[in-house]
Amino acid sequence: MYNAKYKRVMLKLSGEALAGEKGYGIDFDVTKKIAIEIKALVDMGVEVGAVVGGGNIWRGRSGEDMDRTTADYMGMMATCINALALQDSLENIGVNTRVQTAIEMKEVAEPFIRRRAMRHLEKNRVVIFGAGTGNPYFSTDTAAALRAAEIEANVILLAKKVDGVYDKDPHKYSDAKKFDKLSYIEVLEKGLQVMDSTATSLCMDNNIPILVFGLDDPANIRKAVIGEYIGTLVSRQ
Repeated sequence: MYNAKYKRVMLKLSGEALAGEKGYGIDFDVTKKIAIEIKALVDMGVEVGAVVGGGNIWRGRSGEDMDRTTADYMGMMATCINALALQDSLENIGVNTRVQTAIEMKEVAEPFIRRRAMRHLEKNRVVIFGAGTGNPYFSTDTAAALRAAEIEANVILLAKKVDGVYDKDPHKYSDAKKFDKLSYIEVLEKGLQVMDSTATSLCMDNNIPILVFGLDDPANIRKAVIGEYIGTLVSRQ
């Protein structure tokens, strides 16, 4: 059994990560693999919070001529669909979970209450946070940073489609340079696409490290938690 480097983590998954190769909707083979890795963390005694995006179903900015606030609320609903899908995959393999949402929907999830979320984590339940911050104009990156601060997470595990932070898009440029470590200020000054600036600033203000790594191999979630050298670490340095 490996020893965990972190006691409490916030796992941020993009909605696209749940879509797998299809690029849209939910690939339940993918959610099952992610659930297995989360279970491994729970079995190590790690307390896990998770925020899932909704881009596999709807992005607020996809609304084109639609009112931005309405479009953003639709995106929040999409994150709740993903949260329930992840919850189902986890419970199918015996992991106790709770979904808490920033927009109240009592029939399917608990409202977000910080003290209750903390208690669930202490009881080794995975807490999945849906509906972003509950406010338009804020991304799920910001929701992950906010919830991480509220639950006093030791790190944000930012699982993406690329294996770290680069100076430019590695899918477009063969000479893209990968960073092993960055400071929050460097991320903001260079305009690097780690998290949006609001989320990065929130992490900086609360000294929450961000570990960015690729989800092409779901086992990277476990590797990140036990301290293997993967991805890019963003911290105060």
